[in-house]
Amino acid sequence: MWRRLRSALRSLRGSPAAPQHGGGGRLPAAMERAVVRCVPSEPKLSLRFVLPDGSARHMQRDQAEPLGRALARIATNAAKGHGKAGKKSKKARAEDGAEGEAAVPAVRLFSRDGAAVAEEVPNAAAWQDGAVLHIGDARYRVERNPPALTELRLPRSLLAGFPVCPKVSAEFAAPQHCLFRWFREQRPAGGGEAAGEAWVETAAAERVFTPSNALVGLRLKLRCTPGDGEQRYGPAREVESSGPVEAGPGACTFDSRHLYTKKVCGHGSVRAVSYNILADTYAQTEFSRTVLYPYCAPYALEIDYRQNLLKKELAGYSADLICLQEVDKSVFLDSLAPALDAFGLEGLFRIKEKQHEGLATFYRREKFTLLSQHDIAFSEALLSEPLHKELCEQLAKYPLVQEKVLQRSSVLQVSVLQSTTDPSRKLCVANTHLYWHPKGGNIRLIQIAVAMSHIKHVACDLYPSIPVIFCGDFNSTPSSGTYSFISTGGIAEDHEDWVSNGEEERCSMSLSHPFKLLSACGEPAYTNYVGGFHGCLDYIFIDRNALEVEQVIPLPSHEEITTHQALPSVSHPSDHIALICDLKWK
Repeated sequence: MWRRLRSALRSLRGSPAAPQHGGGGRLPAAMERAVVRCVPSEPKLSLRFVLPDGSARHMQRDQAEPLGRALARIATNAAKGHGKAGKKSKKARAEDGAEGEAAVPAVRLFSRDGAAVAEEVPNAAAWQDGAVLHIGDARYRVERNPPALTELRLPRSLLAGFPVCPKVSAEFAAPQHCLFRWFREQRPAGGGEAAGEAWVETAAAERVFTPSNALVGLRLKLRCTPGDGEQRYGPAREVESSGPVEAGPGACTFDSRHLYTKKVCGHGSVRAVSYNILADTYAQTEFSRTVLYPYCAPYALEIDYRQNLLKKELAGYSADLICLQEVDKSVFLDSLAPALDAFGLEGLFRIKEKQHEGLATFYRREKFTLLSQHDIAFSEALLSEPLHKELCEQLAKYPLVQEKVLQRSSVLQVSVLQSTTDPSRKLCVANTHLYWHPKGGNIRLIQIAVAMSHIKHVACDLYPSIPVIFCGDFNSTPSSGTYSFISTGGIAEDHEDWVSNGEEERCSMSLSHPFKLLSACGEPAYTNYVGGFHGCLDYIFIDRNALEVEQVIPLPSHEEITTHQALPSVSHPSDHIALICDLKWK
């Protein structure tokens, strides 16, 4: 273990020329490293170095402690190490006249300009990048908070023709500044079993790698060197795939759509996507496999397989805004966020209480910065926010409906974004997934009323007159009360959806909101297509006073959707279809 650590610590020798030290002549350019990790929010700093005898040292010291104490401890450690390395038998020491006590080496710290650092200086201020540590005759260049990888992981499933996006977590570094080198297994000569591991470097040097069909059957290896964008690099790490590249499914439902979205649209336009991606928590049940999606090959319901398709689909849309529903927390953290980050998108996540899935909103960093977030859970907001007091009082007249509304875990994600090129242009981007039950129209009306009041608070009170883009799976067809309420601005107390679950759950109210909203993608025949149902449930509503539609990306053809009977399938990762449109400011 020490040998590996020593190798890692030595891997990046040869920093810029060293400063003059207190003792005279110039130090050699190549020195050992003394790696210091010092974070203001933590009480201690850590110091790692390798003694001349090859033993590694890892010390934790209080940041406020005087430097002299830390140097004394280093001297003691160095003496112990020297003593162990030069241990002799009692007889040999007696013959040599030695006492067995190792000499304590002189330990000093010099700043970059060659001046000795005073021993009363606190550790946090003393250990600066570029300083030189002397331990006897040995010299160490101090590297304070160098780039370091904390996690490097490859997806479990690799498909030819589909992007492989590693999860890269780093400290004092950023993935966009790291160096990447991809390797493939050496294919055994004559088709026999390989005698040993041999890797061949590919031409790819990007963060995302798409294996070709020629790599089917071979494992991949990634070597990543962390960087901070200021020409500082830390020790490289390697990770190998757990399995080989497998053959892809061939043509997918989204391939033809990508022909319209090859490039990111200009700064005056915004490409928006709304997509219910089918949570793994719902796809991986016996009920799903045998009742909901019996026509779908079991392997195509596996999350690792579907993630390959999803990442390729979403990356290929070159979107500026992506609003996703039914996003498993682990899928967001370990798969989608790292993958879409590599394509320039920043992700925000809001989980549903009591469940393992929620909403995700991604925005293109080149075009937008995040000003604020205003997420709510409908049930909590209804009870606790003065904004909804009148609605809450009305709802209290219908205890059966009130109970159902308060039991739901549905959430609303609201993000305020600002254009990076025109700060006067701001957007209120809302994302939701309403109650699913076919007879729950009255519940959805209450949820959407809370949503519109909250969006009004953000887009009219907090940020007066900013345009709204409202995406989601509304579980409502164009003939529903919810769709009518959103698009017309009001709903009458005698609308049929107030009695969607029978007279005993009648809930009659008159509701209104001030927005002029338009379904940017119109009213497709369906956005959800499963064995027992197909209909339009998903929408991208836009503020028609401020935004207009440049183009709507056509949905896949009916033939494509039904190639494998229904959705999901081996060529489509969800039971819903993504909505995509290009918008521009009026």
